[in-house]
Amino acid sequence: MQNFIFHSPTKIIFGKDTENLAGAEVKNWGGTKVLIVYGGVSAIKSGLINRVIESVKEAGLEYALWSGVKPNPLFSDVKKAIAFAKEEKVDFVLAVGGGSVMDTAKAISVGVVDDGDLWEIFMRKRQPVGSLHVGAVVTLPASGSEMSSSCVVTRDEDLVKRGFFSEENRMQFAITNPELTYTLPPYHTACGIVDIMMHTLDRYFSPDEYSDLSDGFAEALLRTTVKNGYIVMDDPENYDARAELMWAGTLSHNDITGVGRNWDFGPHQFEHELSGLYDVAHGAGLAAIWGAWARYVCEADPLRFARYGVNVFGLEFDYSNPLNTAYAAIDATEDFFKAIDMPITMSELLGFEVSDEDIEIMAEKCTNQQTRTIGTFMVLDKQDIIEVYRMAR
Repeated sequence: MQNFIFHSPTKIIFGKDTENLAGAEVKNWGGTKVLIVYGGVSAIKSGLINRVIESVKEAGLEYALWSGVKPNPLFSDVKKAIAFAKEEKVDFVLAVGGGSVMDTAKAISVGVVDDGDLWEIFMRKRQPVGSLHVGAVVTLPASGSEMSSSCVVTRDEDLVKRGFFSEENRMQFAITNPELTYTLPPYHTACGIVDIMMHTLDRYFSPDEYSDLSDGFAEALLRTTVKNGYIVMDDPENYDARAELMWAGTLSHNDITGVGRNWDFGPHQFEHELSGLYDVAHGAGLAAIWGAWARYVCEADPLRFARYGVNVFGLEFDYSNPLNTAYAAIDATEDFFKAIDMPITMSELLGFEVSDEDIEIMAEKCTNQQTRTIGTFMVLDKQDIIEVYRMAR
């Protein structure tokens, strides 16, 4: 096990009706005027935004609203929101929504304080100098952004999707009420399930010697997600299953499943270019690309994939040829994706075959114009990346 620092300071407020505590929590953190950030009309139609506003009023706070956050949020929209937040002189940012809304709120909180070139931070050329306090009312268990230090947006002019990690992105609190997820469309629920799994798997597949406790956390989280994923797809208002997924989504990206070892996150890099170019849902993009990545890198450590298959999907270990178990684990993962109506190829995702030209564009962006490699389980250069995209077609 490698040396590590584990820091996860976000206060989680979990359970029924907890969105009514939002205003009091903002006040607890010294907020006097809060910017409430959300997406579309569904948050209004459900009454959620009104309940949050009422809680803010009851706490004696002022507020301003920023709506219209889109999936795969655009950097230009973030900059507009930052200008609005400065004009309104807010001192707290509250996200009400899923990963895109939470990432937008984080970017706003940094941009209000940091007057430098914000895109330099997303390109990891420098760290932010500070941020406003930020919190969340989570409506989609998926990204884990409520308890992670990451933030991802897409630059408009070249559709480059980039993220950065910083303690400035840590939320002061996150309110997670599983009942708020009952009305999610099945597709969004399934995308969230995949994202939870991928945040865990991108830490689990590491080139380092195994950390048994971290592995155990990861495997339990994955088993829980698969089991309850099946349940909610058939019974969307099953509170216990929704609760398990919501907690799994939070823990999948707060680093607990990856302490003591290097992370890979190659599949996430592949998907960032895919969704940046085609504006697809993040979870669906991950499902479409993961099997190709896994088959490409599997022989770097087949025992790792075999362990995953045995401990998560209950496969029998083939002692005569562990590679058989490794490939069976990949098949089992894709079978689960198909069972929840997720694509397992880019063609299934997009409805057409990705051209060689677009694969070249995505691979070039993935390597930052051939200035970096990606992954740690197997280090991948541009030609490797092209091959994985071709396999995923």
